[in-house]
Amino acid sequence: MYTKLELLRAKLVKLSEGQGCSQTYRRTLLKLLHKALPFDAACCTTVDPESLLSTGSVTDEEVELMHDGLFESDYLRADYIPYHQLVKAVDPTASLSAATEGKLTRSARFRNVLSPAGFTDELRAALMYKGACWGYLTLYRRFGQPLFTEEERVFLSSLVPVIALRLRQSSFAMPEKVETEPETEIGILVLDERLRILSINGIAERWLARLREWENIERVTLPRPVRTSCFRALSPSPVALSPSPVASSPAKSCVHLPGYPYLAIRASQLTGPADSTQLAVTFEPAGPADTLRFMAEACELSAREKQILHALIKGMSTKALAQSLHISAYTVQDHIKSIFLKTGVTSRGELIWRLFSRFGAG
Repeated sequence: MYTKLELLRAKLVKLSEGQGCSQTYRRTLLKLLHKALPFDAACCTTVDPESLLSTGSVTDEEVELMHDGLFESDYLRADYIPYHQLVKAVDPTASLSAATEGKLTRSARFRNVLSPAGFTDELRAALMYKGACWGYLTLYRRFGQPLFTEEERVFLSSLVPVIALRLRQSSFAMPEKVETEPETEIGILVLDERLRILSINGIAERWLARLREWENIERVTLPRPVRTSCFRALSPSPVALSPSPVASSPAKSCVHLPGYPYLAIRASQLTGPADSTQLAVTFEPAGPADTLRFMAEACELSAREKQILHALIKGMSTKALAQSLHISAYTVQDHIKSIFLKTGVTSRGELIWRLFSRFGAG
């Protein structure tokens, strides 16, 4: 006889096996997850697995109101269970109450962000699949509600791989088409250290509008991928709070908006008047290196196949490939056949065409 929790888990697994829009999936996921793990607010964010910066969130209004405080806590302050630690943990889930041994006031995030907003506990999950992180999931409970239990944490932990795989598939799905006239110039946005817009060009305005529509946020709100890139740019360098390799990664996230090439958002610090801090944010189509990464992820290429894909793009012959990798030409041919099968092409020329036409590289 299945328990209610087991039935809900089966439904969540089945949901994650489907296809379609990542935003729709995450909204449905949170509704179904609420039946198994009651919570008062939630946020499910996809991330660029290379930089661990947001590529878009599905969240509640209450969370959005404290999002900047949460970003500041994770990127600029030392506190309990930051996501960069969960990414490296054996089990990538944790509750704030357990991490603080029930003494929540030990956490600056609790004192300065959660408690003023009326929340007591949070349950976090870094959504990991095969060693890479594809998103973050955070559940919140208000004062008066029970703290998250170990049983609930274990339940969420059991779902991490299937949720992560679904986000991976949707975040790096092969684009069916891109706009016939994509932006060709760079969008430029200048902000002060409080992320207030100082100046902006028309291209950046258009990208901000598209990102706001994608995240379903108001015109006055800065899209989350932009904010997380800015907070990364503002974080100390090297980041003393994190020994993770992510700490030294660029303040860049690559976002896939339906109908457009992959968008690279980069933030960097500027020195403004009177030594004030300013931030420059640029928007432009992702370059060839990131495009290759997306295609490899979308088609689930092996490490060796990724090596060979990079070499094929450079125009290397089978013989040259075999010599550089110290393998036989027959083995190279077998790898190339596997790449063709996974990418749905039959020749090198078609492979290059698919890369540049459907992923918008160039």
